[in-house]
Amino acid sequence: QVQLVESGGGLVQAGGSLRLSCAASGSRFSTLVMGWYRQAPGKQRALVALITSGGSTNYADSVKGRFTISRDNAKNTVYLQMNSLRPEDTAVYYCHPYGSRDDWGQGTQVTVSS
Repeated sequence: QVQLVESGGGLVQAGGSLRLSCAASGSRFSTLVMGWYRQAPGKQRALVALITSGGSTNYADSVKGRFTISRDNAKNTVYLQMNSLRPEDTAVYYCHPYGSRDDWGQGTQVTVSS
């Protein structure tokens, strides 16, 4: 079971930037495909970005060119750099091992004002 703690959210104006961090426990982190997900009010949780153990990345169309996922295996941490934020990016953001049934963390709230 990987334990996850997300941080870095906040209130930002449209066009601004935020960098989210996710600290993970356990020795398996470096082998895991890690994802950032988000859940907006009244909507289902959706995948935003993925990064493999080797650093390959994939993004939802809605964030391509604006968000960048990265990881530091030495620190058991995955990041999400979010630029050119839009009001529709407002959501609770979670990190989670892709395809895992491990518990979810509490997430971090991102609010983008217009």
